[in-house]
Amino acid sequence: MEAISQDSCGGGDEAPGAEGWPAPEARVHFRVTRFIMEAGVKLGMQSIPIATACAIYHKFFCEINLNAYDPYLVAMSSLYLAGKVEEQHLRTRDIINVSNRYFHPGSEPLELDSRFWVIRDSIVQCELLVLRVLRFQVSFQHPHKYLLHYLISLKNWLNRYSWQRTPISITAWALLRDSYHGGLCLRFRAQHIAVAVLHLALQVYGVEVPAEAEAEKPWWQVFSDDLTKPIIDNIVSDLIQIYTMDTEIP
Repeated sequence: MEAISQDSCGGGDEAPGAEGWPAPEARVHFRVTRFIMEAGVKLGMQSIPIATACAIYHKFFCEINLNAYDPYLVAMSSLYLAGKVEEQHLRTRDIINVSNRYFHPGSEPLELDSRFWVIRDSIVQCELLVLRVLRFQVSFQHPHKYLLHYLISLKNWLNRYSWQRTPISITAWALLRDSYHGGLCLRFRAQHIAVAVLHLALQVYGVEVPAEAEAEKPWWQVFSDDLTKPIIDNIVSDLIQIYTMDTEIP
């Protein structure tokens, strides 16, 4: 079992503004996390459990070489494990049927035959492997609660017309969701990601925070004292790379 250097995914806020994985691996992870998100929605999972499943998947492949295990099996186990961690329990049968429908659109649910039980046992065994590799550290602090508070504060700062005519909130949530296609959730603090997606959403629509020029410090530093512009730039750069990859992958 060949391990990858922790620097390839971790590194925190000081890491360079680029995804840690080489380009071919990053594309694989993009596809698989897209599968996690789509399967999670079809399974009725809420946003936090889906985010946890993506984080578990990314963290696993920070430790393990991509070629060592089937990434889609790891993804299915990540969904199963995330349901337990976030107390939104899933049945393995539902995960298997949703996954089978994802790979074979229009197919019927699998019969409870030997093939089904082999897949089910593989998911359960892979879940145990993930837990051991991650040393049972499968709880994550996600940016969602921070983004919610920051949006409420920002809404009170902006005039009503600016807020209503631009979908800042919708865009910020979409950016946060899409950030889980990459390893941002492991490389940056949750508060910093929340501010960065909000910063990018404001930039997209050309909205300026009132009295920014006269303020003692930037609006984003009000939310997080230790946040710096280079950190925001790194997060935004990683997000842009994710969207660039999205245009390249069918």
